Amino acid sequence: MDKSELVQKAKLAEQAERYDDMAACMKRVTEQGCELSNEERNLLSVAYKNVVGARRSSWRVISSIEQKTEGSDRKQQMAREYREKIETELREICNDVLNLLDKYLVPNASQAESKVFYLKMKGDYFRYLAEVASGDDKKSNGSFSFSLKCVEVYGSPRCIKGDTNLKG
Repeated sequence: MDKSELVQKAKLAEQAERYDDMAACMKRVTEQGCELSNEERNLLSVAYKNVVGARRSSWRVISSIEQKTEGSDRKQQMAREYREKIETELREICNDVLNLLDKYLVPNASQAESKVFYLKMKGDYFRYLAEVASGDDKKSNGSFSFSLKCVEVYGSPRCIKGDTNLKG
């Protein structure tokens, strides 16, 4: 399927509220390696925001149930296992988006507006990872170091000069 067909299919998936399909189409568009148009960029963002949003909402509900479950070890175990399943899905999706950002989107962004959009998106997906991380995972999954780097860069005069390179 060529790029225009994938974009059209993503639009259809959006209308049908089938965000997993929409994300799959836009992932394939992104993996073609070309810079995305504003419309394509927004389709990608909407798709993954909805895919992740559903899992984040599910995670919050199940986490609350798990914390409130008293007495029954079996019920608590079932809630924990289900929460862990959702966490795994959420991590996979977030890592998928972060890989697209690192491999294709940020490197191919020729305009500052696009680069800022993608870097904000990157921060959002690290935040989503951090929301479900526990203990030492919060520091080891990259979200902590990326957040520190953002504070360092955007709190410095480099930001005023338009330097959006967060790698160094």
